[in-house]
Amino acid sequence: MRRHDKLFIGGEWVAPAGTGTIEVISPHTEEVVGSVPEGTTEDMDRAVAAARQAFDHGPWPRMTFAERAEVIGRLAAIYNERQGEMAQLITEEMGSPISFSNLAQAPQPLGMLQYYAELGTTFEQEEQRPGLFGPITVRREPVGVVAAVVPWNVPQFVTMTKVAPALLAGCAIVLKPAPETPLDAYLLAEWAAEAGLPAGVLNVVVAGREVGEHLVSHPGVDKVAFTGSTAAGRRIAAVCGEQLKRVSLELGGKSAAIILDDADLPASMGFLTMASLMNNGQACVAQTRILASRNRYDEVVDAVAGMVNGQAVGDPADPATGIGPLVAKRQQDRVEGYIKIGMDEGAKVVVGGLDRPYDRGWYVSPTVFAGVSNDMRIAREEIFGPVLAVIPYEDEADAVRIANDSDYGLAGTVWTADTEHGMDVARQVRTGTYGVNCFMLETNAPFGGYKASGVGRELGPEGLNSYLEYKTIARLG
Repeated sequence: MRRHDKLFIGGEWVAPAGTGTIEVISPHTEEVVGSVPEGTTEDMDRAVAAARQAFDHGPWPRMTFAERAEVIGRLAAIYNERQGEMAQLITEEMGSPISFSNLAQAPQPLGMLQYYAELGTTFEQEEQRPGLFGPITVRREPVGVVAAVVPWNVPQFVTMTKVAPALLAGCAIVLKPAPETPLDAYLLAEWAAEAGLPAGVLNVVVAGREVGEHLVSHPGVDKVAFTGSTAAGRRIAAVCGEQLKRVSLELGGKSAAIILDDADLPASMGFLTMASLMNNGQACVAQTRILASRNRYDEVVDAVAGMVNGQAVGDPADPATGIGPLVAKRQQDRVEGYIKIGMDEGAKVVVGGLDRPYDRGWYVSPTVFAGVSNDMRIAREEIFGPVLAVIPYEDEADAVRIANDSDYGLAGTVWTADTEHGMDVARQVRTGTYGVNCFMLETNAPFGGYKASGVGRELGPEGLNSYLEYKTIARLG
């Protein structure tokens, strides 16, 4: 049991203004595994004031990139030593299989810290360019106070896509974790203090939607970095647009995996397992539309069904588990609702359905639908669970058309024996990240989406740029 009774504000653990408590429920046992104070608008005001003080008057934004990189490197070293603890904690609070937590939930955030710490050793604050009448100085300065609002599915990964580059840029941050997964953020705050991050540079307040909107609209916040649903992203974009506040949004997805006729199906299924079912299907980049030609459609359906049937469903703490529970009862209801929608739309359940694998825990049966057309709701709307739809296409041009026929554009893959031809397909699909016979996110390359999948890019030097303002200084002589 991990119980916290304070908030991390201004470099200290302080008593909350209110008396509310957020309980963290295990998706596997449905029992309480921790609790944190529920932040109020007064707490958010205090956190923004601390961040404002740290940015306007503290040392952090006035340090060099290399000096900040040294502190980030110390945080990375602590993270590296204790990443197993972080992985286990995320499995406890949101049901991610421990195999996935050890592979991605903790190592990828660590990789981001290490990447930006290294980038800071060579990144220049100013560069000189020739001008018409004299030299031009282009200067990079931190954007200011950042509100980082993150979801529950990959909490540390998403947190670090914002916190790591914002720290290197010299910003001060108010982090609002999701109420379902606050415990990992508390652990991060402890490590940040141990690493010597100056007071007020990172503040952590867990709260619900209304207090989160108060943070987003706060006049003391210069930039909002949000990951979550497209509906919430639209609301945040509207608030920021009205205030002319900088904003970056990483939103939903409905990604397509195109399986070409020359693909090695057994090999493809081995990699597609992670691409489509990672984190119990609770991933915005999950390849949940499987596109197969009519020539091999039945064969692909059988292969996908075998892939899903091969996943052990159960206790997320068991290393043998491939698919664990969903994060909350409402998510279980949502995913089962979509399974029923698919059945009502006339799609055929090949694997899974509405029978739950366990009486206890927020489990759903991993499900594969065949006979799906791309106009069905299960092919167009983000389900956020282990539900896959196999969609037929006529030829390669039709496959690309179907892949692009979506409100989203976050990720995608193509599976083929000819990788160079796969690159040609990749260039035609309008999506922010793509894989040929694989799918991965690289810390040194931009991540983000087209269309309703978001605005802006994270990771790589592009991810740092979104936390910088560019100033041009011209002079004579």
